[in-house]
Formats: sequence, structure tokens, C-alpha cells
Amino acid sequence: MQLHDAIFPHVRPGDRLLYLGNYLGFGKYPVETIDELLTFRRSVMAIPGMMADDVIYLRGGQEEMWQKLMQVQFAPNPSEILLWMLGKGLSNTLASYGIDPHEGMKAASEGTMPLTRWTGRVRDAVRRHPGHETFSTQWRRAAYTADRRISPLLFVNAGINPARALEEQGDCFWWAGQTFNSINVPYNPFSKIIRGYDPAHGGINLNCVTATIDGGCGFGGELVCAGFTNEGEVFDMVRV
Repeated sequence: MQLHDAIFPHVRPGDRLLYLGNYLGFGKYPVETIDELLTFRRSVMAIPGMMADDVIYLRGGQEEMWQKLMQVQFAPNPSEILLWMLGKGLSNTLASYGIDPHEGMKAASEGTMPLTRWTGRVRDAVRRHPGHETFSTQWRRAAYTADRRISPLLFVNAGINPARALEEQGDCFWWAGQTFNSINVPYNPFSKIIRGYDPAHGGINLNCVTATIDGGCGFGGELVCAGFTNEGEVFDMVRV
């Protein structure tokens, strides 16, 4: 809310607001976080000249796990996968929606049908919050500026595999973050790759071909918003 309050007076038609993922997870208030994202979007859309696609949400690793949670009953080893996801932050997300994670583990131990009923209750809990289910359908895997620009930019959650084409990245957008800082040449056709989450928690890092905009929010650090020009240069940065 503080970050939104700080940037709202500066939003102008023609700007694009891009969220880089991980709205759910380790924090205690994921439901309230989504409510704030939706409220701010309505405020931005009320500015004359702003368009619906001027606000973009990427899917982070937390959101990817949340999507997988809804289908965990189809996994070959649902108990192990559910336990892993709960330890990676989804326990707090479930609690925020009023769902007991322990009931999920119990259902997983009892079989496919009990687990299916439990994931159904999770879906019902999400639907009780206006806009949340629709919000979860708007998460994009990546975003990029038009390649006709002189300096096209690619935005991702945590990383990429530079040896793969963009359409072949698969899960790399979320799980290839450890090697991101080793990228030292542009990833064709983009002049710069910008990510929002560093799994190593190394802090903000800007160079000629990559940018990490992660101040450690959720792990004792700051929430950061960076303003980029069309050429990929940072013209302003807000931290709360």
C-alpha cells in the first residue's frame, strides 16, 4: 500500500505497470495483498487514457506452485509434493484463505477422492473473495516490449536459460534464477532481461544486460519499484 501510494501520483497514460510475481507465499497476508493489487488496478484504470493492458501481472514461483496445488490430486506422489509446497510458503497462503494445511496432508494420505474434495474446498475459499479467481487467470509467464524498439526488454520472475529460445523456457522462468547473474551477453533479440526475484537474496543488481529488482521483501528487506525508460535505463526507484 505504501509503494502504491508513492507511485500513483506519477502514473501517466502511456505508462505500463508490470508486477514481477510472488504475490502469494511466505507473508502472512496474501489475501490482503491481492485485494490491494485489485484496488490499485481500479484506481489506475480510472485515470483518463489508461488502457486495460497497461497493468500486467507475471506469474512467480509462488503462483506456479499455487496452480499446481489445485491439481495435486493427480500427482503420482501427492503427499510428498504437497509437503514440499507447504514448506515453500503455501502454508501461509492457505491459512490466509482460512484453509488448514494439515487437513490437506490428511486428505493426501487417505487417497485421491479425499484430496480432490480438499482442493475443491480451497477453490471455494478463493471464490469467496471477489476478483481473486479471475486475478489468478491473468498471470503471464513473461512479458516483453515490442522487438521493433531499439532496445527491447524482457521481464521475468526469477530467471531464464539463455541456451533456450523464449518459447522453450518452460519452468526456467521460476527455477533458473541461480545462474541469472552469470548472463553476460544480451539474450537475443532483447537488450536487457529484468527479473523481480533472486533466490539467493543478493539484493538489487543492475548491469548492461540484466537487472534484478529484488530488495528482499518478504525476507526482511524492502519492496522495490523501478522505473525503466524505453532504452532499459532506470530513471527512478522507490523502496519501502
